[in-house]
Amino acid sequence: MSRTAPSLARIDTLLAELRGGVHGGPRDQMLEEAEALRRAVAAFHMEAIRFRMYSVERLLKGSPNPDLQHAFEQVRTELEAAGFHTRSHAAPNAPNAPS
Repeated sequence: MSRTAPSLARIDTLLAELRGGVHGGPRDQMLEEAEALRRAVAAFHMEAIRFRMYSVERLLKGSPNPDLQHAFEQVRTELEAAGFHTRSHAAPNAPNAPS
């Protein structure tokens, strides 16, 4: 099993949730970004992973669906466990974060 396999499985879960939603508008844009995220993870493209995570997260902030939010957080957890950086900056209380 590759180190990205668990992350890709979580992204597939997120994609299934998105595909089950109402077509049009924000759902289509979220689906497009999540599919691009999957391609970035499969290609080990670090900068694209951070960019697509940001894009999907930004779009999900407007979603009232808690299942989508949860699926996205599971994707983040798996990616970070595999050693990928999913944020463009250090978390506020992270080690080595600027003061």
